[in-house]
Amino acid sequence: MAKRRFQLTDQQDRELLVAYSNCVDGPTRTRYQAVRMYGRGYAMSEILALTGSSRTGVLEWCHFYQTEGLASLTDQRRGGNAAKLTAAQQADLRARLHQYTPAMLFGAQAAGDFWTVPDLKRALLKW
Repeated sequence: MAKRRFQLTDQQDRELLVAYSNCVDGPTRTRYQAVRMYGRGYAMSEILALTGSSRTGVLEWCHFYQTEGLASLTDQRRGGNAAKLTAAQQADLRARLHQYTPAMLFGAQAAGDFWTVPDLKRALLKW
């Protein structure tokens, strides 16, 4: 078994401990904890069990910490959804969907009085 090359200095250990203690973001705290445990020589199986992370994730976080420092461990995810319509367009669409039924727009070609995905698609293309 290969000897672990990643080891923390006392200063790095304190830096990670302080960052962990002051952090309120869960995913970032997990990264601080995992890197600190790995750098202090904890068994990988123990780190994975305590943090719920993957082995590759822990190793990547250690690499990021070594090369880019503490800031590289913060959670970079943006969240939200990939909405294709702006808020104004969504409001306009909502108003139109309440104002019209598919039968009013497409007559007998509509699926019925309730909006379906194909009818909605046709309405969007029409509007």
